[in-house]
This record gives sequence, structure tokens and C-alpha cells, in this order.
Amino acid sequence: MIFRPDPSGRRRFLALGGAALLLAKAPALARGAAPVKALSGAAFGTGWRVVLRDDADTSGLKDRLDGTLDAIDRAFSPWRADSVIGRFNRGDAGEVVVSDAVVGVTRAALAIAEASGGRFDPTVGPMVARWGFGPIDRGEMRPDGWREIRAENGHVARASPGLTLDFCGIAKGYALDRMTADLLDAGHGDFLVDLGGELAARGRHPSGRAWHAGIETPLPDADGVEGVLGLDGMAVATSGDRRNGYDLAGRRYSHIIDPSTREPVAGALASVSVLMPAALHADGWATALMAAGAAGPALARERDIAALFLFRAGGTLRRVTTGAFERHLV
Repeated sequence: MIFRPDPSGRRRFLALGGAALLLAKAPALARGAAPVKALSGAAFGTGWRVVLRDDADTSGLKDRLDGTLDAIDRAFSPWRADSVIGRFNRGDAGEVVVSDAVVGVTRAALAIAEASGGRFDPTVGPMVARWGFGPIDRGEMRPDGWREIRAENGHVARASPGLTLDFCGIAKGYALDRMTADLLDAGHGDFLVDLGGELAARGRHPSGRAWHAGIETPLPDADGVEGVLGLDGMAVATSGDRRNGYDLAGRRYSHIIDPSTREPVAGALASVSVLMPAALHADGWATALMAAGAAGPALARERDIAALFLFRAGGTLRRVTTGAFERHLV
């Protein structure tokens, strides 16, 4: 989720930084009347924005956030030859030394892979590239290959040299969590963070209400909001095929690969929005549930995940909510 700029979308997560979430036009900031202060910048090929109370002291804050995002890009981008993951994917060694952050994200990715029955697969990179969406043009993807990855004690190891790692479906969420931590560490208690369409909020809007985020329609060439969320100590991530996909011979080809078929997800599912306390988990599960396609709602219910599924139904959308998602709509 850290890659070089590319207008195609989500998979370039970090160079394309946010293109990764433009695909579904994920949640957008809702406007409020009370005075606020905003900081913004660029990262991962997309933009970021932080909205705070108008009286917040933001001295040095932008530099701190930019430094955090640059460090994450240097760790996780598969588009950078000098990134930790880039070096791991190019090498033949079965084990490499990595930072605690890389170990933590790898372990989180493997946990979501296990809990989702492999719908989320951090070794899917070569297949993503084969369909024209990613940079990992070497290595192999095998059924349940993620089970051969280990991360512990400052090392990431693989049982087979052909396995690679692609964190495009989870690393932006990790970056959003780190930005949230930076803001809290700097003494800010009321803020909304938008990183390429993934959002996290803490505290309250200056008007006294929860921070609001609109979920935009995933239908091509359409504008509109499918719902407004009240974010109160939560993060929301969206995965979909509006922006990062292409049409060929009457079929929509998504950048999200179904590991069971080794092909782009097919079917009527246009987008999935997931609401969780941690953006890393919301990001990973949005990817997994999108890959699950029509089986996504059942998987979300099984795991008690708060999610909004938008299915194409002719020229309209059919909504399915799971978990506590409905309770957060305003």
C-alpha cells in the first residue's frame, strides 16, 4: 500500500497511495458548520487530510505526520526497490530481518487470512500483477501459500523462495492507525483523519456531535451518497471496483483477486465498507469481504463484522448491512 503514482487505483496503495481506495470512492468528509482547522498533504500516490478543532495547536504536526507516512512507504511499498517488502520479494533467502512494524503487520495479515478462510491472502501479489494491477511480476501464488509465511522475533520467513508479500489490502489501514496515534500522542483528542478515502475519528466534532463521513455511490458515472456514518472512536475502510478496474467483453475486472479462482472477483458486489476500531483491521476485512463476493455478507455475519455491502442491481444498488453497521448510520 505504498507505491508509485498510478491512476488505476487501490493496489498501488502507497505509491498510488490512495488510489487503492479511490476504487470505491470510499467515505468522504461530510461538511460541518462549526469552525475547524485542517492540515493536508500527499502520500502513497493519494492525499491525506486531518480536521481538528479550530483552536488546536498544529505546530510541527504536519512534519510529524509526513515523516510517519514516509517511513511506512519505505517499509511496505512493493513498488519501491529499496523498501523492506520490495527487498524481501526480490530475494531468495527464506528469512529476512525486519522491523517490529513489519512483523506486526505481517502477523495481522496472516490472522485475517486465517479468519477469512484465505479470502484475504498476502501472497496474492503475482496474480494481481498477472491481471494488470500490481508490480510483483516474479514469484508464485499457491493455494494457502500464506500458511508458509512466519513473522516473529524480528524476522519474516517463507518456506518457499517463490512466495512474495503484498500488503496493498491492509497497509493503508496501518498507516491511518499510525497517524491517529501521532495525533493522540501530540495531545489532540478531537479529530478526523482521511487517508485516501479511509477515515478514522476520535472525540467529537466542534459542534458537539460525532464526526460524520459520507459513503459515496460505487456506480460508475454516478454521484451521490449511499449513507452517512457517525464515526465515534472508529475507522472505516472501503474496497470496491469503481476506480481500480476495467471492463472487457461485458465483464468488470476488479483489482481484488479471489484467491480461490485466481481471477478478479466476479459478480454483482460493487463495494464493501467495514467499520472497526482499528483501521488496519477494517482495511484487511474490507479486502477479504470484497474478495468473498456474494458470500461476503455470510462471512461478515459469522465474524460479527459491521459492514455495508452494495450490490449492483440493474442501474441501482441493493444494500446489505451486517453487525452493528446500521446503528452507526445517521
